[in-house]
Amino acid sequence: MLARVASASLQGVEGCRVDVEVHVSNGFPGFTIVGLPDAAVRESRDRVRAALLSCGFRWPQRRVTVNLAPSGVPKGGPGLDLPIAVGVLVAEGELPAGAVADTAFVGELGLDGSLRPVVGVVPMLASVTCRHVVVPAASGAEAVLVSGSGARVAVGLGDLVAALRGAGPWPAVPAARPAAVIRGGPDLAEVRGQWLGRRAVEVAAAGGHHVLLVGPPGSGKTMLATRLPGLLPPLSRAEAFEVARIHSAAGLPVADGGLPRRPPFRAPHHGATTVALVGGGTWLRPGEISLAHCGVLFLDEMGELPAPVLDMLREPLEEGVVRICRARASAALPARFLLVGATNPCPCGDGVVRGACRCTEAARARYARRLSGPLLDRFDLAVGLERPDPDDLLGATPMEPSAVVAARVAMVRQAAAARQVPTNAAIPVARLDDLVPLSDAAGRLLERRLRCGDLSARGLHRVRRVARTVADLDGRHIVDEEHVAEALQLHVARALFGSQRAA
Repeated sequence: MLARVASASLQGVEGCRVDVEVHVSNGFPGFTIVGLPDAAVRESRDRVRAALLSCGFRWPQRRVTVNLAPSGVPKGGPGLDLPIAVGVLVAEGELPAGAVADTAFVGELGLDGSLRPVVGVVPMLASVTCRHVVVPAASGAEAVLVSGSGARVAVGLGDLVAALRGAGPWPAVPAARPAAVIRGGPDLAEVRGQWLGRRAVEVAAAGGHHVLLVGPPGSGKTMLATRLPGLLPPLSRAEAFEVARIHSAAGLPVADGGLPRRPPFRAPHHGATTVALVGGGTWLRPGEISLAHCGVLFLDEMGELPAPVLDMLREPLEEGVVRICRARASAALPARFLLVGATNPCPCGDGVVRGACRCTEAARARYARRLSGPLLDRFDLAVGLERPDPDDLLGATPMEPSAVVAARVAMVRQAAAARQVPTNAAIPVARLDDLVPLSDAAGRLLERRLRCGDLSARGLHRVRRVARTVADLDGRHIVDEEHVAEALQLHVARALFGSQRAA
């Protein structure tokens, strides 16, 4: 007898519908899985057999063939255990075919028949069009995000079969919660002094500009970076679902049964490998830069990261996507994030500006070469920081809190949306003249910098975008000389670090 059961498999952060076809026929007893299964799927034969016997069902003493369609697409993961077991029960007549019609099954089986959660429930269920989906109880919250009232859960294979036969109830599915913004978090008011650094993170949040912070230890680089996500507006529903899909594919928990609304913040260790940062591996899992999608990626101690790993960031910074190609599979992983880099000016950390550097010129040049010119050119903002003044640290003058700054950031983001661009940093070159009108004085200032060789063509475009953000924060439509001057101040500080490259 032939049975067909709907399911799905995971490829990167995308789900792929899989039709599990189970054929039981006379012949020498055996169990064969075809359709490009990986090792985890091939091992499901023993898990399915033990689970059926543990729940009191009969294992067919005939030839069993399982086909995973489409046959030309690789299938991976243990999530196909449950549909294979259900298909065997239907093919043996233990379940009527109508009980599994228009229903998709995803889940891993334990040897005792229990259902265990699997990675990637959100993207997998998004790829099926069935009216109902059945997942393990631990994955019920993720299933509700995709299928709503069509989601069903089960604790064990025996209870699932009873519910499909109509002999028992379905377990209660977790109720969907309304999305809510998480309150609290680090506040910008805790950062005392560092006026230029505070302004840089405000401009970065408002315009979506990548920012590089260069300074000695204790200058507040990490404090500024960790407070930047609190300045960003909440995620839209579409962005929140995309973030949930990526985090589900990576095996991270979804935010308490609801869609995440706070932009993600990822801060990988400087010893992270290329695969950990960019993604890939045997199952093409998303890396840290994809987990920071629609949020902030903070790379502390960038000078300690291997140069090849850093150069892998250049494509996603430009295109917002990571394309991973392998011999048997490929994946396009979303990676649109705000990059915040922090580095010491030299290996000892004191820097040549402070006059207390203990490094040789060769050591400083070697340290600076880890950040290539093309990578440095991707930063719209670069700020040199010094340790804050003691009067600022000990003073009682209150600093502006994150809520006040976030209101200005939201105003700039709304202005960008009115121009039909996601952020000012994403303004196309062809629309710069229309969206960034310059006053005569601002135009002359940029011309002087170009003729002096201080700006490249790409640098000119980036300065104009930053100046647009500064003007929006000032509530001005025309970009004036003062806005361009501030944009140049935030941009040219990169030369403090880049000058060591020529040493």
